[in-house]
Amino acid sequence: MLKFETVNELTLKVTCSGSDVLFTKAGSFIAGESQNGKNYKFEKLLLGPQNNLAQAALGSLLRRVTGENLPLMKVTMNGDSVTYYANFGQHVVIYKLAVGETVSVESENILAFTQDCKYDVRFIGVGIISQKGLATSTLTGSGNNAYVAVLSDGNPIVLSNVRSRSTLSVDPDAVICWMGQSGNCDPSVRTDLSWKNLIGQASGESYAFEWSGSQPVSVIVQPSERRGFQ
Repeated sequence: MLKFETVNELTLKVTCSGSDVLFTKAGSFIAGESQNGKNYKFEKLLLGPQNNLAQAALGSLLRRVTGENLPLMKVTMNGDSVTYYANFGQHVVIYKLAVGETVSVESENILAFTQDCKYDVRFIGVGIISQKGLATSTLTGSGNNAYVAVLSDGNPIVLSNVRSRSTLSVDPDAVICWMGQSGNCDPSVRTDLSWKNLIGQASGESYAFEWSGSQPVSVIVQPSERRGFQ
């Protein structure tokens, strides 16, 4: 069994009791300790985390087409150990999924997840002028040990309309992930384009992800925007 913890907000600590498997961003391992020699090994996944070869190949193709490609590494642990993972000093946020619960997350913001998470890619809408593409990566809890660790470029904020039922509007280039409580919680894409966009006088905030009050959702946002197209 695996347990996720953060160290100084910037590092993921994974404690393994017995034997287990972890999926992480390739190259994110920074340190580890174990009794009686090293008892964990790393393997780059060429396709994906699915056990079925055909599903893994299809998932790999879909991720490349949608821009949600994620270079993954499989960590096989054979005994008690503690390992640490990080990515260029980014902040680490941990979430434990309930069975059947889904988090939609930008692929570049995924640091690690346990094998009790089912990884997939889902289309969410039409294209927009942003680094945010047509699809999102999803992780769904399929067991009692479904941990997810995501990355934030700076300390993130959490917006939620679960109680307030307010409308949430988020820049697609700043969103990390979102979790809904029921039904379809994918955002709609709102645009505010005018003739000013054509002459270079736009505000720079011409599009947004929007969740209405009828969509109870929690959204994690980083205080940094992905670079748009030059």
